[in-house]
Amino acid sequence: MEEIPNWYVITGAPCSGKSTTIQYLKKLGFYIVEEIAREIIVGELRKGKTIEEIRLNEKEFQREVLEKKLDVEKRVPRDRVVFFDRGVEDSLAYYELYGLDVNEVLEYCKVKRYRKIFLLEMLPYRKDGIRVEDESTAKRIERLLEKWYRTLNYDVIFVPVAPVEERVRIILSHVEKGLKPIE
Repeated sequence: MEEIPNWYVITGAPCSGKSTTIQYLKKLGFYIVEEIAREIIVGELRKGKTIEEIRLNEKEFQREVLEKKLDVEKRVPRDRVVFFDRGVEDSLAYYELYGLDVNEVLEYCKVKRYRKIFLLEMLPYRKDGIRVEDESTAKRIERLLEKWYRTLNYDVIFVPVAPVEERVRIILSHVEKGLKPIE
């Protein structure tokens, strides 16, 4: 059986502070992978598309996100501590939310690839020009994320609302001992 890499997922509903937490970890010297969906959206907005145009075909959008997540993971070092802003399994929550066939994602979830999952509690909700969900949908996403990671037997650690420094302290207290950021 292949060893699980030193990879950790920071997940949560839209507006849970994932990006802020990931950027703080980067500042501390850790290898991070930013949220793929946000990167796709920002790239398309720069080309002049609207958020409505980008998300018009949700199935196509979700498939693109999944494919890019899988592609990125092929290039991420397996011998480093890595923090991901959303994991491949996050796609299960979004597929279910939009009524898509989760079996398209489940085939990629057969191998356990992350050590632990950190589920950040949602902050007070606010739109930012990229988010298309409303607050009730965001809360549903949070529940679906927890459901799918637990279904796949991941260790899900709930991280409450707190200043980013405290959230990172909680996260790092659960990271395998002896693992350090990149030099």
